[in-house]
Amino acid sequence: MAGRKAKIEEESPVALKRRARRIDRILGDTYPYAVAELDFRNAFELLVATVLSAQTTDVRVNLTTPALFERYPDARALSEAEELEVQELIRPTGFYRAKANSILALSRRLVDEFDGEVPARLEDLVTLPGVGRKTANVVLGNAFGVPGITVDTHFGRLSRRFRWTASEDPVKVELDVAALFERKDWTMLSHRVVFHGRRICHAKKPACGVCPIAALCPSYGEGETDPMKAAKLLKYELAPGREELLELMRAGRTRAELREAGYGLGA
Repeated sequence: MAGRKAKIEEESPVALKRRARRIDRILGDTYPYAVAELDFRNAFELLVATVLSAQTTDVRVNLTTPALFERYPDARALSEAEELEVQELIRPTGFYRAKANSILALSRRLVDEFDGEVPARLEDLVTLPGVGRKTANVVLGNAFGVPGITVDTHFGRLSRRFRWTASEDPVKVELDVAALFERKDWTMLSHRVVFHGRRICHAKKPACGVCPIAALCPSYGEGETDPMKAAKLLKYELAPGREELLELMRAGRTRAELREAGYGLGA
């Protein structure tokens, strides 16, 4: 691998772009079912769920939001809610006092300035309390079909491992990666990279030995390279013993259908 790493270190901007796009194509083949892993029915639900997802798992948020949205189905209803009641409903997501304050404040702003509707422009979204570029791009890409790159912890970590960027700053990461791909591919790229970071390319011990993009990765070897040992590190539907779940996901079954069928979607 040393020779390959040296070549990657010396690659031209054109070679970097080609390698990046090859990685995306392989991730697309690996995760054809990649989607936003937060459950939502409209832009408002996705906006609130994304704010609640900070420093917790999407699985936890998905278990919490049904009761919240049943009680407060839109921005106007939530804007009139009692803060203590909202805190109790979202308590399982952690940091519930700050999150309750954020979703109440953003709901009031939506009512006061946007007639209760979630705006479809990044420059408007980032004015809402608790909403930064990451959350705005999640909402734009998945609720409005506006391409965007979502730089969460997984995306930032993998972008640096792939040498798509050297930056720790999320905005710089977003701009560096955006320059490597066509705009139309940004949203799906975000899903695929995040899926890969959660399932194979873990923060502490990536499963290098079973990684489908090992031959293109300059960070190969940071994790477990033995295929048998690496396979034990896989998570979610790729984990050993979950082959049936993987096949159902590849067949197009939705997350709601899988939950109803009794499949746990956690790690």
